[in-house]
Amino acid sequence: MDKYCLPLVKLSFQISVCVYQQSGTDWHHLHIIIIMAAELLQATGGTMEQMEQQMRQMSGMQMSSSSSSSSLSSSSTFSSSTSSTKLRKVSQGLSRTMEEHSGAQRRISAVVESFSQVQKSPQIPKGESVPDFEEKLRPITAQEGDNAVFKAKVVGNPQPSVSWERASGCPLSDATKSFHDNINNQHILKIKNLALEDADVYKCIASNKHGEATYSISLIVTENPALDFKKMLKKRVEKRQEKKPPTEEEMLKILAGADKKDYEKICAEYGFTDFRGILKKLKEMKKKVDVEMVRVLKPLEDITAKADTDVVFDTILELKDPNIRMQWFLGAELLRIQYSHGKYEVKQMGTKHMLCISSVSLSDMGTYTLQVGDKRLSARLSVIDEPLKFLSDFKPKKVTERQTAVFDIRLSKKTDAPLIWKVKGKEVKRDEKFDVSLSEDGLTYTLKIKDVKVSDTGDYTISIGDLTATVPLFIERIPIEFTSHMKNVRVQERGKALLECEMSSKDVHVRWLKDGCDITASRRYIFIREGKRAEVIIEDCELTDEGEYSVVCTQDNDAHEYVTSANLTVDERFASVKSGMSDAQCPTGSPAELSVVLDDEKVDGVWLKDGVEISELSGTQVVKQGAVHKLIFSGVTDAHGGKYTFRAKGAESEAVLTIADPPEIDSSVLDLWGAQPATVKAGQTATIKIPFKGKPLPKVTWYKDGVEVMEDERTKVERTADSTSLVLSRCVREDSGAIMLRLKSDCGTAVANLHLNVIDHPKPPQGKVEFLELSGKCIKMKWKAPRDNGGKQVTSFVIERRMAGKKSWTRAGEVDSSTTVFCDDKVEEGQVYQYRIRAVNAEGTSEPLETEEVRAGEPIEPPGTASQPQVSNITKNTMTVSWTPPAHDGGTPVLGYNLERRKKGSNMWLQVNKELLTDTKFMVDGLVDDVEYEFRVTSVNRAGAGSPSTISNAVLAKDPIRAPGLVRNLFVSDSTNSSISLRWTPPEQGDEPSGYILEVRSEDAKEWMKATKIPIAGTAFTMGGLQERMKYHFRIRAVNEGGVGETIELSEGVLAMPPPVAPRFDLQGKLKNQMVVRAGMSLCLHFSFIASPPPVVTWFKDGILTTGKEVITKSRNNSQFLISSSQRSDSGIYRAHLKNDYGEAHYDVNVRVTDFPRPPKNLCLEEEVPGTVTLQWDHSPDLVDDDEGAHYVILKRDTSTASWFTVAERVFSSKYTVTGLLPGRKYYFRVIAQNSIGDSDPLDSKEPLIIAKEKECISSLRLKEYASPPRQVKPTFLLPLKDHAVRKGHDCTMSCAYQGMPTPQACWYKGELKISDSPRFWHSTANGVCTLVIPTCGAKDGGEYTLVLENPLGMAKCSCKLVIFDKDDKGLLESLANQANKEKLIL
Repeated sequence: MDKYCLPLVKLSFQISVCVYQQSGTDWHHLHIIIIMAAELLQATGGTMEQMEQQMRQMSGMQMSSSSSSSSLSSSSTFSSSTSSTKLRKVSQGLSRTMEEHSGAQRRISAVVESFSQVQKSPQIPKGESVPDFEEKLRPITAQEGDNAVFKAKVVGNPQPSVSWERASGCPLSDATKSFHDNINNQHILKIKNLALEDADVYKCIASNKHGEATYSISLIVTENPALDFKKMLKKRVEKRQEKKPPTEEEMLKILAGADKKDYEKICAEYGFTDFRGILKKLKEMKKKVDVEMVRVLKPLEDITAKADTDVVFDTILELKDPNIRMQWFLGAELLRIQYSHGKYEVKQMGTKHMLCISSVSLSDMGTYTLQVGDKRLSARLSVIDEPLKFLSDFKPKKVTERQTAVFDIRLSKKTDAPLIWKVKGKEVKRDEKFDVSLSEDGLTYTLKIKDVKVSDTGDYTISIGDLTATVPLFIERIPIEFTSHMKNVRVQERGKALLECEMSSKDVHVRWLKDGCDITASRRYIFIREGKRAEVIIEDCELTDEGEYSVVCTQDNDAHEYVTSANLTVDERFASVKSGMSDAQCPTGSPAELSVVLDDEKVDGVWLKDGVEISELSGTQVVKQGAVHKLIFSGVTDAHGGKYTFRAKGAESEAVLTIADPPEIDSSVLDLWGAQPATVKAGQTATIKIPFKGKPLPKVTWYKDGVEVMEDERTKVERTADSTSLVLSRCVREDSGAIMLRLKSDCGTAVANLHLNVIDHPKPPQGKVEFLELSGKCIKMKWKAPRDNGGKQVTSFVIERRMAGKKSWTRAGEVDSSTTVFCDDKVEEGQVYQYRIRAVNAEGTSEPLETEEVRAGEPIEPPGTASQPQVSNITKNTMTVSWTPPAHDGGTPVLGYNLERRKKGSNMWLQVNKELLTDTKFMVDGLVDDVEYEFRVTSVNRAGAGSPSTISNAVLAKDPIRAPGLVRNLFVSDSTNSSISLRWTPPEQGDEPSGYILEVRSEDAKEWMKATKIPIAGTAFTMGGLQERMKYHFRIRAVNEGGVGETIELSEGVLAMPPPVAPRFDLQGKLKNQMVVRAGMSLCLHFSFIASPPPVVTWFKDGILTTGKEVITKSRNNSQFLISSSQRSDSGIYRAHLKNDYGEAHYDVNVRVTDFPRPPKNLCLEEEVPGTVTLQWDHSPDLVDDDEGAHYVILKRDTSTASWFTVAERVFSSKYTVTGLLPGRKYYFRVIAQNSIGDSDPLDSKEPLIIAKEKECISSLRLKEYASPPRQVKPTFLLPLKDHAVRKGHDCTMSCAYQGMPTPQACWYKGELKISDSPRFWHSTANGVCTLVIPTCGAKDGGEYTLVLENPLGMAKCSCKLVIFDKDDKGLLESLANQANKEKLIL
């Protein structure tokens, strides 16, 4: 047993010392452990030397060895022989004590603070996020019995749910309460009345559907000595079994660390009855100890202080135990120093102990007590509260307009009462205009009025509690300046004059003067105010408008007048005739117009008639339309005829207006002649007279049957001023016909149509007399009516005859005019007769028509053969057969015909008719479809049937083919200089065509010509052999066996040339928009294009026509621009411009001629920081415009060596800082410009630069590097990017601050294009700052830039805009300056 107990005792000493060091355990508890260890040591046979050795090791670890040795010696007095039962009790007590202190050790652990974040969703929608802690939680260390509060501010979308847990897995105690503060948006965990068991690592878990975030912090609970021993005893009592009451010595040990109020209760629990005796001994023992522990050298003293001042209570104490507990009280209330937020502070300087109270008030008055052991030191604090008053001097304040007015009010002391500012009766609220602030000491109130205006003038009242003060504010106006004075203006008469100026302010009053007279209210002028500009416009300037014009500007609260003046000069305006008048002829009553066009629309003129100015001439109107001057006649009369003149300054035009009426014939006369034609008998004289009107006298022409009548001995034409007559003497029948009169002048034409009828006896009957029958019984004859009936109806025909050999004629008979056939039945057979026939009308008898001699009774024969039958109107069932009578009728008339048919190839003829056919045409029906038929005809007279006719052609019985319809959609499909291609669509109506007949004629021809000898089979045809650029007309019709269709013609003529095509480029990827050429090489730009007609090709460089240095070649479809040896000056934008009648096109190529860059200039060196040199130089002009990554190379050389070493490459700005230079050395520096072609000549520093030696510093100071605990944080921006505006050619640097762990990866974008790897840009990421440098900004560098930060926990984006401006962009510069003033833009 000894070998087990001795190590346990040794372990008890080590645990005791460890517990004391780590938790600050009271020495009373440590005494008990030591006592128990001593008893156990003696019971196991250990020696006191071993005990003392352990005590010396322990006492060496404490701050006061005397206190430890005293405790040890006092404890050793209790060591005596102990029975085995006593040993068990002591060992049990030691083990319990070790358990308790080991539990305390576990609860009082190191400070813990950690953060973790887990993402569940693989992709998070835009606008949503994983939960995160906006404000981190803080670890808490508190004593038993105090309260602990954890506050967390959580963000995330969707709104996260928050829960609290203990890392040990133990449930939250009943005294723990969690809730959400809606006002501050915080989740709070509050633990009341802390116990040692509450010490743990607490987790705040925020979760939503996208992930979970956990923040872990520690809660350390330190022991309260006042409660520690009481609980220990309580636990002992609960575990204590029924035993004997302790002895007096044991009871003194038990009560040594308890409170007085608990003595009686503890004695009762242990069954100790001599309460008064033990209490008396305990007081005596403590008094001895206290006398030895505390000695007061200087007590606390009463203090009287003013409010809001700092006071200090101090005392000097000599303490035996420097770790003795001290407590400060105000009255009976314990001061919690650590929770006073700096109100109370306890300090110690050697033996001097102080309580510092800051900014005392009436509430701090009272008695302050220092409790040291049983010693109580007290002192009284009295606070004197002075009345509140203003310390500032309220003088009127004058501030210049647009500046900031500042009122500072100083109070005599702090106050909780609110300070109120008022102006014009209204309370001033903090906004963009007003800024109200309070100083850190709480005594000075400041009111700032930004950008003061005249309206801000007034009394400003300050009120705080019962105090009130007023400060007047006066605004001094900024003098008005004319940023743009009025300038002298010279205009021509009737022109427009503009006088303008610009002031430095827009809040001004403006008056306008002319030659000292106010014209502001005059309607003659147009006044315009736009912001700071004032303008006056004078329309249609007159000579009287000439003079001096002034602008007088004033402003409120400023008696001064500001004036700017200018002279207006009006030059007299002269004009010349651009288009003059010409003589005119107008009919009476018609409108007329005389027009003159001048070269100046501002010049007026006057109209004159016959040298007299036109003032009031009825029916006229004078009109002026710009430079066009018109004299308009609503209806011309005889009074309007004459000479007209238009006169203006420097211009004159004349013309003659003549009244000219077109010829007109009285319509009543024409109606009369039309109703009753002119009739006259042969041999008489016919006179036709026609009256007319017209000016001038028209030309008279008479026509008969469309032929102009020429005067002769029988024909006369008479003319007067208002009529004309046609006289025909000795009229003959041939004079009858259509008579036309035509009147023609320069004003028009009039025509009269009438008819002349000359009456005479008729003409003889026509032609040869046909004898229809020559028989022995009769002679039958037939004749034709006379061609001319003599103007009267033929009433009858008289037939006379004579026998052969006789001269006398006898009347054979007379027939009515309705028949021309006569049968003489009074003949002798075989006798020869001759006949003559006369026509008879009312005027007489015509000349006779004599016949040949004929014989009566000649022999009769069968008729001759009829003609070959012709077949027409063929269908599948019927045909129409026609023929002509035989040439010889056989001496007697043909009585009729017989028609026969047969099938082709058959010998059987079938007669078609049942009775003789009297007509020479007959429709045959009853045919069989699709069978060929043949026909023949036989003539029949009284002698019988004649011979059959020739057989007709074989005809197929079939429905006829219809002729095709109208051809559709005739159009031109293509054309060249010698051919035109046409296409069309077959007709919809009629049968299918077998071909097409295309006809063509040139524009100057009248006759149509067939394009082909035979019809065209297809629906397309190319007409070749045409004359270039000649216009041709085309028409077409379809044809088939059924006939020819209607003709369709192209609506317009077609030119023999390729179809019109607007110019367009045919690049086919051979030429790009960008082109880089090395200086000295040839610059060749070759374009192919398509256009018809060939376009005009023009080359431009930077918008200006090329100078002629180049060689330009052009063919029909391409053009080439060649410069044999290019130079830098040839760089620019080249444009090829194509234009023809149908459009235009252009193509631009940006050509850059590169060469070795020219060197930079003016190298300056400056050592701003020891060990570094800043180099600055002027940009090489070739790098400013180079977009291909041109840059600088920096080199250095120590004077001790001839070798150059590269310091930096790819430097884009004109400034660079060289680091790492050795103190005391001399260096030369060199700058080289470099591009894709090569390097420039070097720019070297003229003199070496000596690097200054570093000053001596304290080398013995060693600072311990702070190692922050590892923590993972999602990337966030602490200071985001801001918009920039940079002048063209300058550098731009944009930066932002971020946080994130692990260090996030940075990636830069311009728009959607990644630029992180581009040599055009420089970027860096270090120490939480990301920087992007854009050297020598150009127009194309403008746009939106985005920085993306990403680490395993998430990603963050930030964007800004870059605006590139030029020095001439005044409007843009002004808007950028306004934005920069509002801190929205870095300019």
